[in-house]
Amino acid sequence: MRIPRIYVDLPLEPGAALELPSAQARHLTQVLRLPPDAPLVLFNGDGSDYPAHLTRADRGATRVRVGTPGAPEPIAPLDIHLALGVSKGERMDYALQKSVELGVNRMTPLFTERSQVRLSGPRLERRLDHWRGILVGACEQSGRRRLPHLATAASYADWLIDHVGGGLLLDPGAARPLTALPAPAANITLLIGPEGGLSPRERASARDRGFEGVRLGPRILRTETAPLAAIAVIQALWGDLGD
Repeated sequence: MRIPRIYVDLPLEPGAALELPSAQARHLTQVLRLPPDAPLVLFNGDGSDYPAHLTRADRGATRVRVGTPGAPEPIAPLDIHLALGVSKGERMDYALQKSVELGVNRMTPLFTERSQVRLSGPRLERRLDHWRGILVGACEQSGRRRLPHLATAASYADWLIDHVGGGLLLDPGAARPLTALPAPAANITLLIGPEGGLSPRERASARDRGFEGVRLGPRILRTETAPLAAIAVIQALWGDLGD
């Protein structure tokens, strides 16, 4: 049986005895039905996995004993920042989840002119919590030991004013293909619009801020497909996809 791998927002030290938070405890005892002494792996985003085993698993409490951490996750050769127009429901979830699996380190949701989702206040906070859960689940599944950073959602105009360093603007009408670019430095920002893409005015303002328009080929990709295709190409050309 596959050993469960669980994220916990707790300090992890070899030999420590910990009581797991309620959500993780319910998953292990009520969903997976792990018995006492069952092995598991914990991580908290510090870069290492910590082998552990259950010392108590019942409705009263779920406790674990932490073991010696494994080797830290290597630092990625390319720091990828995905700035993505907010799209509807499962499309946004899918794009974020798969971007984690492909190695993106930073993500910024953007409300653009064509975004069909508008959130603020408590609704925005709930959606951000939901997206953070998507990122955690993707790390648990993919073996990543460092959590990608999810920035607070921002308006496109405000984000662009504050952004420094330009990047790549995914644009099906661009003259230059992504594969024709020279290797970037240690970091890269990839800007992609929501359903319907960025408006002409938004694309022009991005170019004014140092973004270079690039295309992925002859087809127009959906908002949840485009970032994944672009990230896969970037990782294959200059990142760690071939390692």
